[in-house]
Amino acid sequence: MGLQASYSKKVFQFNFEARTSRGLMKDKTSWFIKIWDDLNPKISGIGECGPLPGLSVDAIPDIEAVLGEVVGRIPQVDLSTFKLEHLLNFIPPHFPAITFGTETALLDLIHGGKRVIFDNDFIRGKPIPINGLIWMGDLNFMIDQIDQKIQQGYQCIKLKVGSLDFDRECEVLAYIRKRYGQKEISLRLDANGAFKVDEALLKLEALKGFGIHSIEQPIKQHLSEMHELCRQSPIAISLDEELIGVETPEQKFEMLSRIKPQFITLKPTLHGGLSGCKQWIEIAHQLGIGWWVTSALESNIGLNAICQFAGNYAITIPQGLGTGAIYENNFKTPLRVKDGAISLNASYGWELE
Repeated sequence: MGLQASYSKKVFQFNFEARTSRGLMKDKTSWFIKIWDDLNPKISGIGECGPLPGLSVDAIPDIEAVLGEVVGRIPQVDLSTFKLEHLLNFIPPHFPAITFGTETALLDLIHGGKRVIFDNDFIRGKPIPINGLIWMGDLNFMIDQIDQKIQQGYQCIKLKVGSLDFDRECEVLAYIRKRYGQKEISLRLDANGAFKVDEALLKLEALKGFGIHSIEQPIKQHLSEMHELCRQSPIAISLDEELIGVETPEQKFEMLSRIKPQFITLKPTLHGGLSGCKQWIEIAHQLGIGWWVTSALESNIGLNAICQFAGNYAITIPQGLGTGAIYENNFKTPLRVKDGAISLNASYGWELE
């Protein structure tokens, strides 16, 4: 009969109060696609579909109906000739999380069902530098996180801005710069589109004094003012939400060549899966735009796939791949974070329910 597939659902519980620009999150739901061959059902590939409510285009009530249709088409796949681009033939448009999960499961199966998605130096233990993410909260909570991250060896810190009082956020940045200079710590900011258009440039000018490496999505996506803001900003701008829903290579090239950001921030769950992010990277290289890859609150299944995807490239700046420890009931994996970098330690195995 050939390939078979199924999907299952799992709810992950945060081990702290996870405050984001979209409010407090107590848990996060993901669906897992499992693919196997009838001739050897003990070997299976697994991929994660974890759309983010309020942000992902495919965070819809009937996502399970779409998942059912997709897994029903898996027997059509010919693994001997499979390429990521082939999934466009049977996954509906506007479902990047499902695309990511299906790609991961198929590539995992192709590599023997050992959670190997790409054969590169990362799976052989080469670490990838990552930024330390600081979660939103009161001033003391954020400062405690910063001190912990720096003690843990991180050289790049990423903070969310725009949801708290701007002066208080500047106090946090002033505290960091009072204790740690630019040569010690690189600072990234993420506004999640929170700045109003008429005040964005003034805020960016104020933030410049803290030696900021870059800021993600300072104003809401799809506003005509983004191009001019990228041109005038004293801080490098990275597009994030701006990339959601932009799917064809022609659309991607047009948008990046028109807005001309300094960077793009890529999330396979949001930005077209692994194949979609590969396209973004190729176009960014053509246009001289920098990039980094980041996770989007996936479990360790999704995080592993994104790390291995990043491992296909020559990494020169920290990636956003350190969210594996945020859940009480995450899967146990060989992924380890040490000294501000993530790696696979072969002495640890996978424990999947």
